[in-house]
Amino acid sequence: MNLNPISGQTPIDEEEKDGLLIPTISSRMELDEFEQQNIEEAIHWIVGRRLKAETILTEKFICNLHRRMYGNVWSWAGAYRKTNKNLGMESWQIPTALRTLCDNALYWVMHTTYPSEEMAIRFKHQLVSIHCFANGNGRHSRLMADVIIEKIYRQPVFSWGAAGINSSQDARILYLQAVKEADRNNFESLVTFARS
Repeated sequence: MNLNPISGQTPIDEEEKDGLLIPTISSRMELDEFEQQNIEEAIHWIVGRRLKAETILTEKFICNLHRRMYGNVWSWAGAYRKTNKNLGMESWQIPTALRTLCDNALYWVMHTTYPSEEMAIRFKHQLVSIHCFANGNGRHSRLMADVIIEKIYRQPVFSWGAAGINSSQDARILYLQAVKEADRNNFESLVTFARS
């Protein structure tokens, strides 16, 4: 099976490919379809739930959400990655970094450190920088930002470039540019993209 990543995607190691639960998948397009179906099930699970910041901003919730997003497709869904990737920190650092991010984010919420949209986007950016899982970190971090903005701040979820950008390729380019700006501690472009 050819799962060559497109620009900005994390490669899946051979050992991680062995975790594929659907043996009939033979292409990236088929994999994307199965993952999207699983992600939609996770979104449906979120919609009907009342969630507080103290529940959302925990390692348990973060791992459970990843498992719900990918658990029908990958056996390792919801488990921290065991290999190092082309981005993110060393795998052994993940638990401590994630715990620190959750503690910081709860503080941000309780003390109104940042405006609501910026807080959600900062969390998303730091979460994807940690790169907790073998795959799906970008989609997972965007859904986490949606959960934060909707459940904690009672605002509409982000559109992530879906409104007014001509193609998914254009959206991906703008998204990656905005992420690079956020890497330099400028979150304005990423917040703007999230609401575009």
